[in-house]
Amino acid sequence: QVQLVESGGGLVQTGGSLRLSCAASGGTFSSYTMGWFRQAPGKEREFVAALSRTGISTHYADSVRGRFTISRDNIKYMVYLQMNNLNPEDTAVYYCAGDIGTYGIRTKVQSYDYWGQGTQVTVSS
Repeated sequence: QVQLVESGGGLVQTGGSLRLSCAASGGTFSSYTMGWFRQAPGKEREFVAALSRTGISTHYADSVRGRFTISRDNIKYMVYLQMNNLNPEDTAVYYCAGDIGTYGIRTKVQSYDYWGQGTQVTVSS
């Protein structure tokens, strides 16, 4: 059973930065595509970013491309989301997720098999 634990959320002003971390345990981390999703109050959970098992291939939502960077460390069983130039629209609970499928990078919530508990990111104007 894979467990994912996010950390690094908090309150930041518009234009600021945060780095989210996700610690994985159990399973074989390097065999999972890893992604970040977010859910704002009253909205559906949405895709933010994902990267392949090796970390070579990445994919971003249009709303965060150029501002967010996803990365992973397969030795430490960690995945990160560096978020720069944050704005109030980025306010949400951010979730780390793992996909054990073999179909490359996927962006749908239902494609991911494991989820963390989430970490709150709040951007003040």
